[in-house]
Amino acid sequence: NRDIRIPVGGPLSGGYSRQTAPKTKAEKQLATVKRKKLDAKRVLNMTEKKLAKLEGTDEQPTSVSEYLDFNAVQQISQTQDVIFAPNPGPQTEFLAASEREVLFGGAAGGGKSIGLLADPMRYFGIPAFNGLLLRRTNDELRELVWKSQELYPKAYPGAKWQEKKSQWTFPSGARLWMTYLERDDDVLRYQGQAFSYIAFDEITQHATPFSWNYMRSRLRTTDPNLPLHMRATTNPGGPGHSWVKKMFIDPAPAGVSFDATDLDTGEVLRYPDSHPNAGQPLFRRRFIPSKLSDNPYLSTDGLYEANLLSLPEMQRRQLLEGDWSVADGAAFAEFRVTHPTVDPFDIPPDWKRFRSCDYGYSSFSAVHWFAIDPNFETLYVYRELYASRHTGRAFAKAEINDRVPYGILDSSCWHNRGQIGPSIAEEMISEGCRWRPSDRSSGARVAGKNRMHELLKIDEITEKPGIIFFNTCRQIIADLPVIPADPKGSDDIDGRYTSDHAYDSVRYGIMSRPRSGSPFDFGTGVPQQTYRPSDATFGY
Repeated sequence: NRDIRIPVGGPLSGGYSRQTAPKTKAEKQLATVKRKKLDAKRVLNMTEKKLAKLEGTDEQPTSVSEYLDFNAVQQISQTQDVIFAPNPGPQTEFLAASEREVLFGGAAGGGKSIGLLADPMRYFGIPAFNGLLLRRTNDELRELVWKSQELYPKAYPGAKWQEKKSQWTFPSGARLWMTYLERDDDVLRYQGQAFSYIAFDEITQHATPFSWNYMRSRLRTTDPNLPLHMRATTNPGGPGHSWVKKMFIDPAPAGVSFDATDLDTGEVLRYPDSHPNAGQPLFRRRFIPSKLSDNPYLSTDGLYEANLLSLPEMQRRQLLEGDWSVADGAAFAEFRVTHPTVDPFDIPPDWKRFRSCDYGYSSFSAVHWFAIDPNFETLYVYRELYASRHTGRAFAKAEINDRVPYGILDSSCWHNRGQIGPSIAEEMISEGCRWRPSDRSSGARVAGKNRMHELLKIDEITEKPGIIFFNTCRQIIADLPVIPADPKGSDDIDGRYTSDHAYDSVRYGIMSRPRSGSPFDFGTGVPQQTYRPSDATFGY
């Protein structure tokens, strides 16, 4: 069994050597026993994982060491030369990932495609293994085939490539197809097929998620020793940039495992009520970012880096920095996730707080909670609520026990359109959730956009932007980089863009003139917020 604990990773990026078989009878016996030990350990690990799942104690391992036996690498390397060793960092993390669906994406030259070739090698010793590795066209596939012809026969003597079938066969009986999927209709070629491992190289070349979703229906096996995995690699950009970003990058910070979510609603995919596992998440996903510096075989001499540095800014950010926040015609091109986002921390009790909301029932509603750093007046967006089909009262009950002196709500929530009952804003206020109306006057949107640009700038003194988001505020972090500018050349965003709810909520907040305090407040105490009923008759 050639497990990934046997060196995998960097060879085709530079660095594999010929296998040297044990020479004496004693060495051969020792190598055989060690391989059997690795096989037994792999089966034990999988069995323990299944047992934990049945007992309801299935937990995601927290480190690579829980997947990889690095001692085994040292033991094996004593009897044979390394065939393929993973680069430390993201490439090793990718090979170690246990999630059902994983994206290994980022900068060019980070060792993604090689990692994709190496990843299924651990299963080539299992007779029931049937894998599929896809690229969009045969021409794009050719380079991967050449690299696999250099690697697989060395790792598995007797492995054969069948050109007509586009298939690798291994001495154990395992098979790996390497073929193309150019159009959505091409998925029908795999109708009725079953694969325990499916991988897409350069997934953003597919304009829609149709192929990815359909091929998930081909993912099955009857062998209990084979897990079900879907893997993808890509650089940012391409026709499928948006849906790939929404599926893998937006739901959670990079490197963090998360429950798979629905692309349209953003809700976690769960078993239906009628299922024995009712309410439990279907499976997990993970995004593992890569950078050129992760691959020492390409980054050491700096020549490839120089090529990437010469590219136009947008391409440079995508291919050199692996920046997923870049989009053509973006209204906030200066937004970079690495600058205005931080890990959550406990907000000091003396920081002033407030909230903002853009409400919708059929569409989405967005609520954001802000805190003001009194040292530099920096705004921290520390909490986000994003949901649809919630009434005003339901949203009001989502308030937490923060000392929030005021909130800014879309002023249309006060509108009376012929009804005699309370408005949406009045219903929320009646639940104790106090609001002020937002400014929707002429020019307010342009002024809000200009203010957002100002806050996103990096201050020369503090070396921080004026607004910072906790990385748990996934919707606003996902939306800001892709909001399009008005194609007519105005200073507003594109009026046809409909997913602006989180942006509008934050815009209301930053235009409410928030401040942590004032020298004129000294000696007078903090102004008390008084409650004024919206209607003197009804009291709310």
